[in-house]
Amino acid sequence: MERFRILSNLAADGTDVNPGRLGDLAAELDIPVADLLVVAGRPVPVELLPPERDPDATKRFAFRTSHCDHAQLALLEGFVRSLPRLAAPGPFVPPVSPYHRPAETGSAAVFNGLIRNRGFGVGELPFLGLSRSTLLGMTANWEPSPHRQHQLCSVAGALGWTLPDLFAVVGQPYSEELRPITLCRHVGRVFTAAAHLTTAQLVAAAEEADRLSAREDEGVWQSVSQGFVAECPDFA
Repeated sequence: MERFRILSNLAADGTDVNPGRLGDLAAELDIPVADLLVVAGRPVPVELLPPERDPDATKRFAFRTSHCDHAQLALLEGFVRSLPRLAAPGPFVPPVSPYHRPAETGSAAVFNGLIRNRGFGVGELPFLGLSRSTLLGMTANWEPSPHRQHQLCSVAGALGWTLPDLFAVVGQPYSEELRPITLCRHVGRVFTAAAHLTTAQLVAAAEEADRLSAREDEGVWQSVSQGFVAECPDFA
């Protein structure tokens, strides 16, 4: 309940919170500082943003990561965190659809910012069981929808957020009966850890993911992520 209150208050009135307090809360809640800045409606400093990198390499890394089980994800996260932070020519700027302009405020802006903080555009996300147009629409507006709970359960894992926390920041009622649909937060933890990686490092991390999972390349693009949601220890 305390986490829910803190996150709800940040989303509602975070612009008045001292930046130093946001850093303390980030450590207390185990949520990246960049994410709490997004929730609070504040700009994210360049030094906290992912570097510019090749979208194809990002997409391959995300896809291959999604084929690791929980033990393999822990090893992959350790590998990713061992890679040094290298100088980059500039911060990552996600592409903008001419038909879905990203929102600047509200829950849609929060969702868009959380994706960007991981160095993804909508096109680089792994398979989540949602159409590309649905995901783009979620970054552009947040009108009432009977499908919102399903959508949040689909995207929370890729962002590395728990369902209760994500529901809190977008003002949706949460039930303990809800579960991630395709990916759990342990996959998203790897994506979050990899936010600082360059293109070359992403390629190396994707190769490590394949080595760990022993995924067989069928020679064609298989968009469906493996996912091990049923095995997630959060819901044991």
